[in-house]
Amino acid sequence: MCTAIRFTDSDGNLYFGRNLDWAYGYGETITFTPRNHPANTGHRAVLGMAIASEGFPLYFDCANENGLAIAGLNFPGYAYFPDDACPGTTAVAPYEFPLWVTSNFDNVDDVEAALASITLVNKGFGDFPIALLHWIIADASGCIVVESTADGLQVMRDPADVLANQPGLAWHLENLRSYMNVTPSAPSSVTWGNATLTPYGAGAGMRGLPGDVYSPSRFVRAAYLNAHHAPKDTERGNVARVFRTLGGVAMVEGSAQMNDGANEFTVFTSAYSAREGRYYFNTYENAAYATAAFADFDMDGTEVQQAH
Repeated sequence: MCTAIRFTDSDGNLYFGRNLDWAYGYGETITFTPRNHPANTGHRAVLGMAIASEGFPLYFDCANENGLAIAGLNFPGYAYFPDDACPGTTAVAPYEFPLWVTSNFDNVDDVEAALASITLVNKGFGDFPIALLHWIIADASGCIVVESTADGLQVMRDPADVLANQPGLAWHLENLRSYMNVTPSAPSSVTWGNATLTPYGAGAGMRGLPGDVYSPSRFVRAAYLNAHHAPKDTERGNVARVFRTLGGVAMVEGSAQMNDGANEFTVFTSAYSAREGRYYFNTYENAAYATAAFADFDMDGTEVQQAH
């Protein structure tokens, strides 16, 4: 299970982040794909969290040098990929979709237009299983969500700037209407008969906001926290905003079990700053940020580079 958010600072710079929640990690690390890597068809440098296998970056999330970011989130029970491309379209496999997006495009408008000419097909990479995902794609102007289901490929604008897992985005946005009463403001005192009732303190207006880690609850809570976080002006403040907001929907090991009984937890949290061209992440056992920037790598190289 996972959660992702986006926002911009006062100068319009994109900040984008996600939690990856699962029962174990995959050996993922910060991974850089240079402009001239053979799989980089659009020749834009890409930086994010990935597994590198046979020289190919299998990205969980990433961003390009021009400020377009993407994250894949678990979507089982809904995700469907046909075996072959629809007539007149090009086949793109789910494992290559993040690199295809970030290597070829600079903004969500261009991605949205290009998606009309592709089909996400049922093709895996080597021995890795096909990841049943949907994706949030973001830039400084906003974000879209891409879902491939039995009804075809859906591309939707996401006004909440948040994504979690199943159900689909349309359901999550409809569900937000059930929490219109939740507010950061302190409620006024009320009178019931001869009794005057006053709040204990801050947070009384948040009563009703779900606190569990079920996917619909995480979407609601992330949307609320992201929408109401106090604006920050500095890189440090905005990176902290990403991590604090996603910390509000993080999974504590032992609090929620998967169907097989394994404990699910937040394996890592990542943040991308377009302001600095820098990627940050921390792990469940190490809250200190690890970080790397585009400037740290050979932008015009031909091989995947990893930061350890």
